Amino acid sequence: MFGRKHKIVSDINTLIGEGTVITGDIHFSGGLRVDGRICGSIVSANGKQHSLLVLSEQGMVEGKIKVPYIVINGTVRGPIHCDESLELQPAAKISGDIFYKTIKIHQGAVIEGKMVCTETSQPELITYVASAEESKGQQESTE
Repeated sequence: MFGRKHKIVSDINTLIGEGTVITGDIHFSGGLRVDGRICGSIVSANGKQHSLLVLSEQGMVEGKIKVPYIVINGTVRGPIHCDESLELQPAAKISGDIFYKTIKIHQGAVIEGKMVCTETSQPELITYVASAEESKGQQESTE
């Protein structure tokens, strides 16, 4: 209603089940849910802007994650690069730096690493203008 809304993937079309261990990098598009263990990087294929990664409470990733939309409730050992939205649910345990645009952290999530906001907008310039009374008080104190 108030502007164009971007389509976010809500369908999970790839599942890595609990008890599954994958060694190597994963490149995907669409939605990916990980209930198992990944020893390698997870990257959205060709920089797809609408890709979603969901890491369940049983899921674990040992490697870099670079996906625009991420929901984590499991364990990550490695850096996370999220160009759009990152949600850390209560059981999330992150050991690595997080680079994000927007983030939502639920109570109970644990982060061991630095968090860097990558928002590209320029900060507002704040200019303070003293009122006439404040200016008068400063002049009297300097005399």
